[in-house]
Amino acid sequence: MNLTTINWEEMTSKYLKEYSELIIPWLLTSGIKIVFLVIIAFFMNKIINRFIEKAVRIAIRPDRHSSKEAEEKRENTLIQIFTTTAKIGILCIILLMILGEFGIEIGPILAAAGIVGLAFGFGGQYLIRDIISGLFIILENQYRVGDVVDFDIASGAVEQISLRKTTLRDMDGTVHHIPHGEIKKVSNLSTDFSRINLNIGVGYSTNIEHVITVINKVGNDLANESEWKNFIIKAPQFLRIDDFADSSIVIKILGETQPSKQWEITGELRKRIKVAFENEGIEIPFPQLVVHKAIESAETKATETTL
Repeated sequence: MNLTTINWEEMTSKYLKEYSELIIPWLLTSGIKIVFLVIIAFFMNKIINRFIEKAVRIAIRPDRHSSKEAEEKRENTLIQIFTTTAKIGILCIILLMILGEFGIEIGPILAAAGIVGLAFGFGGQYLIRDIISGLFIILENQYRVGDVVDFDIASGAVEQISLRKTTLRDMDGTVHHIPHGEIKKVSNLSTDFSRINLNIGVGYSTNIEHVITVINKVGNDLANESEWKNFIIKAPQFLRIDDFADSSIVIKILGETQPSKQWEITGELRKRIKVAFENEGIEIPFPQLVVHKAIESAETKATETTL
Protein backbone atom coordinates (compact mmCIF):
# COMPACT_ATOMS: atom_id res chain seq x y z
CA MET A 1 0.00 0.00 0.00
CA ASN A 2 2.79 2.37 0.87
CA LEU A 3 4.68 1.35 -2.25
CA THR A 4 1.66 2.16 -4.44
CA THR A 5 1.27 5.52 -2.76
CA ILE A 6 4.93 6.32 -3.23
CA ASN A 7 4.84 5.33 -6.93
CA TRP A 8 1.74 7.46 -7.54
CA GLU A 9 3.30 10.44 -5.86
CA GLU A 10 6.47 10.02 -7.87
CA MET A 11 4.54 9.75 -11.14
CA THR A 12 2.44 12.80 -10.31
CA SER A 13 5.49 14.80 -9.41
CA LYS A 14 7.23 13.70 -12.62
CA TYR A 15 4.32 14.68 -14.87
CA LEU A 16 3.85 18.00 -13.10
CA LYS A 17 7.49 18.77 -13.57
CA GLU A 18 7.36 17.90 -17.26
CA TYR A 19 4.21 19.95 -17.85
CA SER A 20 5.56 22.90 -15.92
CA GLU A 21 8.72 22.82 -18.03
CA LEU A 22 6.51 23.05 -21.15
CA ILE A 23 3.70 25.32 -19.98
CA ILE A 24 5.66 27.97 -18.10
CA PRO A 25 7.89 28.90 -21.07
CA TRP A 26 4.80 28.94 -23.34
CA LEU A 27 2.96 31.23 -20.93
CA LEU A 28 5.95 33.53 -20.73
CA THR A 29 6.16 33.78 -24.53
CA SER A 30 3.00 32.91 -26.45
CA GLY A 31 0.69 33.44 -23.48
CA ILE A 32 1.91 37.01 -23.00
CA LYS A 33 1.59 37.60 -26.75
CA ILE A 34 -2.03 36.42 -26.67
CA VAL A 35 -2.82 38.77 -23.79
CA PHE A 36 -1.21 41.64 -25.67
CA LEU A 37 -3.16 40.71 -28.82
CA VAL A 38 -6.45 40.83 -26.91
CA ILE A 39 -5.55 44.19 -25.35
CA ILE A 40 -4.44 45.57 -28.71
CA ALA A 41 -7.68 44.34 -30.32
CA PHE A 42 -9.74 46.05 -27.63
CA PHE A 43 -7.98 49.41 -28.05
CA MET A 44 -7.94 49.11 -31.84
CA ASN A 45 -11.70 48.58 -31.80
CA LYS A 46 -12.15 51.68 -29.62
CA ILE A 47 -9.86 53.81 -31.80
CA ILE A 48 -11.39 52.66 -35.09
CA ASN A 49 -14.92 53.19 -33.77
CA ARG A 50 -14.04 56.73 -32.73
CA PHE A 51 -12.35 57.39 -36.07
CA ILE A 52 -15.37 56.05 -37.99
CA GLU A 53 -17.75 58.19 -35.94
CA LYS A 54 -15.77 61.38 -36.55
CA ALA A 55 -15.23 60.57 -40.23
CA VAL A 56 -18.93 59.94 -40.83
CA ARG A 57 -19.96 63.12 -38.96
CA ILE A 58 -17.56 65.13 -41.15
CA ALA A 59 -18.28 63.33 -44.44
CA ILE A 60 -22.09 63.50 -44.27
CA ARG A 61 -23.10 66.93 -45.48
CA PRO A 62 -26.40 68.31 -44.18
CA ASP A 63 -29.27 68.29 -46.62
CA ARG A 64 -31.16 71.56 -46.64
CA HIS A 65 -34.43 69.62 -46.96
CA SER A 66 -33.68 67.38 -43.96
CA SER A 67 -33.98 68.25 -40.30
CA LYS A 68 -31.14 67.97 -37.82
CA GLU A 69 -32.79 64.92 -36.27
CA ALA A 70 -33.07 63.20 -39.68
CA GLU A 71 -29.39 63.81 -40.45
CA GLU A 72 -28.42 62.47 -37.05
CA LYS A 73 -30.40 59.29 -37.74
CA ARG A 74 -28.60 58.84 -41.05
CA GLU A 75 -25.19 59.34 -39.43
CA ASN A 76 -25.97 56.91 -36.62
CA THR A 77 -27.09 54.28 -39.14
CA LEU A 78 -23.85 54.53 -41.13
CA ILE A 79 -21.74 54.53 -37.95
CA GLN A 80 -23.50 51.39 -36.72
CA ILE A 81 -22.89 49.52 -40.00
CA PHE A 82 -19.22 50.54 -40.37
CA THR A 83 -18.32 49.87 -36.73
CA THR A 84 -19.95 46.43 -36.82
CA THR A 85 -18.06 45.54 -40.01
CA ALA A 86 -14.77 46.79 -38.51
CA LYS A 87 -15.37 44.80 -35.31
CA ILE A 88 -15.87 41.58 -37.28
CA GLY A 89 -12.72 42.24 -39.30
CA ILE A 90 -10.59 42.87 -36.19
CA LEU A 91 -12.01 39.78 -34.50
CA CYS A 92 -11.14 37.55 -37.47
CA ILE A 93 -7.57 38.88 -37.70
CA ILE A 94 -6.88 38.56 -33.97
CA LEU A 95 -8.38 35.07 -33.88
CA LEU A 96 -6.05 33.91 -36.67
CA MET A 97 -3.04 35.41 -34.87
CA ILE A 98 -4.02 33.67 -31.61
CA LEU A 99 -4.34 30.34 -33.45
CA GLY A 100 -0.81 30.90 -34.75
CA GLU A 101 0.45 31.26 -31.16
CA PHE A 102 -1.06 27.84 -30.38
CA GLY A 103 1.09 26.37 -33.13
CA ILE A 104 -1.71 26.02 -35.68
CA GLU A 105 -0.70 26.81 -39.23
CA ILE A 106 -2.76 29.72 -40.56
CA GLY A 107 -1.88 29.21 -44.23
CA PRO A 108 -3.83 25.96 -44.70
CA ILE A 109 -6.80 27.50 -42.83
CA LEU A 110 -6.86 30.46 -45.20
CA ALA A 111 -6.54 28.17 -48.21
CA ALA A 112 -9.32 25.94 -46.94
CA ALA A 113 -11.48 28.98 -46.25
CA GLY A 114 -10.94 30.13 -49.83
CA ILE A 115 -11.97 26.74 -51.21
CA VAL A 116 -15.02 26.57 -48.94
CA GLY A 117 -15.95 30.13 -49.90
CA LEU A 118 -15.72 29.18 -53.59
CA ALA A 119 -17.82 26.07 -52.99
CA PHE A 120 -20.47 28.04 -51.17
CA GLY A 121 -20.34 30.91 -53.66
CA PHE A 122 -22.95 29.37 -55.91
CA GLY A 123 -25.22 28.59 -52.99
CA GLY A 124 -24.58 31.99 -51.43
CA GLN A 125 -25.98 34.00 -54.33
CA TYR A 126 -28.89 35.15 -52.16
CA LEU A 127 -26.46 36.35 -49.49
CA ILE A 128 -24.52 38.33 -52.10
CA ARG A 129 -27.79 39.75 -53.43
CA ASP A 130 -28.78 40.85 -49.92
CA ILE A 131 -25.42 42.55 -49.33
CA ILE A 132 -25.45 44.41 -52.67
CA SER A 133 -29.04 45.55 -52.09
CA GLY A 134 -28.05 46.68 -48.59
CA LEU A 135 -25.20 48.77 -49.97
CA PHE A 136 -27.56 50.60 -52.33
CA ILE A 137 -30.10 51.15 -49.54
CA ILE A 138 -27.40 52.68 -47.34
CA LEU A 139 -25.76 54.78 -50.05
CA GLU A 140 -29.09 56.09 -51.35
CA ASN A 141 -30.23 56.88 -47.82
CA GLN A 142 -33.64 55.28 -48.39
CA TYR A 143 -34.30 54.98 -44.65
CA ARG A 144 -32.46 55.18 -41.34
CA VAL A 145 -32.61 53.68 -37.87
CA GLY A 146 -35.69 55.13 -36.17
CA ASP A 147 -37.69 55.68 -39.38
CA VAL A 148 -41.11 54.12 -39.85
CA VAL A 149 -41.25 52.19 -43.13
CA ASP A 150 -43.53 49.90 -45.10
CA PHE A 151 -41.99 47.09 -47.17
CA ASP A 152 -45.31 45.53 -48.29
CA ILE A 153 -44.25 42.26 -46.64
CA ALA A 154 -43.91 44.04 -43.26
CA SER A 155 -43.97 47.50 -41.73
CA GLY A 156 -42.76 49.13 -38.53
CA ALA A 157 -39.99 51.18 -36.96
CA VAL A 158 -36.42 50.45 -38.11
CA GLU A 159 -34.41 49.18 -35.14
CA GLN A 160 -31.27 47.96 -36.87
CA ILE A 161 -29.67 47.95 -40.33
CA SER A 162 -26.84 45.65 -41.33
CA LEU A 163 -25.37 44.90 -44.75
CA ARG A 164 -27.61 41.84 -45.05
CA LYS A 165 -30.91 42.66 -43.38
CA THR A 166 -33.13 45.26 -41.75
CA THR A 167 -34.84 44.70 -38.41
CA LEU A 168 -38.31 46.19 -37.91
CA ARG A 169 -40.62 46.30 -34.89
CA ASP A 170 -44.31 46.72 -35.69
CA MET A 171 -47.10 48.23 -33.58
CA ASP A 172 -47.76 44.89 -31.87
CA GLY A 173 -44.14 44.70 -30.75
CA THR A 174 -43.33 41.89 -33.19
CA VAL A 175 -39.77 42.02 -34.57
CA HIS A 176 -39.32 41.31 -38.30
CA HIS A 177 -35.91 40.42 -39.78
CA ILE A 178 -36.07 41.18 -43.52
CA PRO A 179 -33.20 40.36 -45.93
CA HIS A 180 -32.45 43.30 -48.19
CA GLY A 181 -32.89 41.17 -51.30
CA GLU A 182 -36.54 40.61 -50.39
CA ILE A 183 -37.32 44.34 -50.29
CA LYS A 184 -38.96 45.37 -53.56
CA LYS A 185 -40.55 48.66 -52.52
CA VAL A 186 -39.70 51.01 -49.66
CA SER A 187 -42.31 53.44 -48.35
CA ASN A 188 -40.74 55.72 -45.76
CA LEU A 189 -43.46 57.24 -43.56
CA SER A 190 -41.13 59.55 -41.62
CA THR A 191 -38.77 61.27 -44.03
CA ASP A 192 -38.19 64.97 -43.28
CA PHE A 193 -41.76 65.47 -42.07
CA SER A 194 -45.05 63.61 -41.66
CA ARG A 195 -48.54 64.65 -42.63
CA ILE A 196 -51.91 64.73 -40.88
CA ASN A 197 -54.43 63.53 -43.46
CA LEU A 198 -57.85 63.29 -41.83
CA ASN A 199 -61.29 62.89 -43.37
CA ILE A 200 -64.37 63.62 -41.28
CA GLY A 201 -68.05 63.63 -42.22
CA VAL A 202 -70.72 66.18 -41.27
CA GLY A 203 -74.44 66.23 -41.96
CA TYR A 204 -75.88 67.71 -45.16
CA SER A 205 -77.83 70.27 -43.16
CA THR A 206 -74.64 71.63 -41.53
CA ASN A 207 -73.42 75.17 -42.17
CA ILE A 208 -70.08 74.50 -43.92
CA GLU A 209 -68.60 77.90 -43.10
CA HIS A 210 -69.27 77.27 -39.42
CA VAL A 211 -67.60 73.85 -39.68
CA ILE A 212 -64.52 75.40 -41.33
CA THR A 213 -64.23 78.01 -38.57
CA VAL A 214 -64.48 75.37 -35.83
CA ILE A 215 -61.96 73.02 -37.45
CA ASN A 216 -59.39 75.76 -38.06
CA LYS A 217 -59.75 77.00 -34.48
CA VAL A 218 -59.22 73.51 -33.08
CA GLY A 219 -56.13 73.05 -35.29
CA ASN A 220 -54.62 76.40 -34.32
CA ASP A 221 -55.27 75.86 -30.61
CA LEU A 222 -53.59 72.45 -30.79
CA ALA A 223 -50.55 73.85 -32.64
CA ASN A 224 -50.11 76.67 -30.09
CA GLU A 225 -50.17 74.52 -26.96
CA SER A 226 -46.80 73.98 -25.30
CA GLU A 227 -47.29 70.21 -25.18
CA TRP A 228 -47.73 69.90 -28.94
CA LYS A 229 -46.28 72.96 -30.67
CA ASN A 230 -42.75 71.53 -30.92
CA PHE A 231 -44.11 68.58 -32.90
CA ILE A 232 -46.40 70.48 -35.27
CA ILE A 233 -44.85 72.14 -38.32
CA LYS A 234 -48.09 73.31 -39.92
CA ALA A 235 -51.35 73.52 -37.98
CA PRO A 236 -54.13 71.15 -39.12
CA GLN A 237 -56.59 73.15 -41.24
CA PHE A 238 -59.60 72.67 -43.48
CA LEU A 239 -58.45 71.85 -47.02
CA ARG A 240 -61.55 71.04 -49.08
CA ILE A 241 -64.83 69.18 -49.31
CA ASP A 242 -63.54 65.79 -50.36
CA ASP A 243 -66.75 63.94 -51.21
CA PHE A 244 -70.53 63.91 -51.08
CA ALA A 245 -71.08 60.54 -49.42
CA ASP A 246 -74.35 58.69 -48.89
CA SER A 247 -74.99 60.10 -45.43
CA SER A 248 -72.43 62.90 -44.98
CA ILE A 249 -70.33 65.64 -46.52
CA VAL A 250 -66.71 64.46 -46.25
CA ILE A 251 -64.24 67.19 -45.24
CA LYS A 252 -60.48 66.80 -45.59
CA ILE A 253 -58.13 68.25 -42.94
CA LEU A 254 -54.41 68.56 -43.62
CA GLY A 255 -51.39 69.46 -41.48
CA GLU A 256 -47.68 68.71 -41.08
CA THR A 257 -45.81 67.28 -38.09
CA GLN A 258 -42.36 66.18 -37.12
CA PRO A 259 -41.44 62.71 -38.46
CA SER A 260 -43.46 59.81 -36.92
CA LYS A 261 -45.64 62.17 -34.85
CA GLN A 262 -48.63 62.19 -37.20
CA TRP A 263 -50.48 59.29 -35.54
CA GLU A 264 -50.24 60.70 -32.04
CA ILE A 265 -51.27 64.21 -33.09
CA THR A 266 -54.06 62.98 -35.39
CA GLY A 267 -55.54 61.02 -32.48
CA GLU A 268 -55.52 64.11 -30.29
CA LEU A 269 -57.05 66.14 -33.13
CA ARG A 270 -59.91 63.66 -33.55
CA LYS A 271 -60.70 63.89 -29.84
CA ARG A 272 -60.75 67.68 -29.86
CA ILE A 273 -62.87 67.89 -33.01
CA LYS A 274 -65.42 65.52 -31.47
CA VAL A 275 -65.67 67.68 -28.34
CA ALA A 276 -65.83 70.90 -30.37
CA PHE A 277 -68.54 69.54 -32.66
CA GLU A 278 -70.65 68.48 -29.68
CA ASN A 279 -70.31 71.95 -28.14
CA GLU A 280 -71.18 73.67 -31.43
CA GLY A 281 -74.07 71.36 -32.27
CA ILE A 282 -72.41 70.00 -35.42
CA GLU A 283 -73.65 66.56 -36.35
CA ILE A 284 -71.26 63.73 -37.24
CA PRO A 285 -73.69 61.42 -39.06
CA PHE A 286 -73.58 57.67 -39.30
CA PRO A 287 -75.07 55.45 -42.01
CA GLN A 288 -78.84 55.05 -41.61
CA LEU A 289 -81.25 52.78 -43.41
CA VAL A 290 -84.79 54.05 -44.00
CA VAL A 291 -87.37 51.31 -44.59
CA HIS A 292 -90.66 52.30 -46.30
CA LYS A 293 -93.59 49.93 -45.67
CA ALA A 294 -96.03 49.77 -48.52
CA ILE A 295 -99.68 50.25 -47.44
CA GLU A 296 -102.11 48.40 -49.59
CA SER A 297 -105.21 50.25 -50.62
CA ALA A 298 -108.65 49.02 -49.59
CA GLU A 299 -109.51 48.49 -53.25
CA THR A 300 -106.61 46.10 -53.74
CA LYS A 301 -107.61 44.13 -50.67
CA ALA A 302 -111.20 43.94 -51.86
CA THR A 303 -110.10 42.65 -55.25
CA GLU A 304 -108.00 39.94 -53.66
CA THR A 305 -110.91 38.93 -51.41
CA THR A 306 -113.26 38.60 -54.43
CA LEU A 307 -110.78 36.43 -56.26
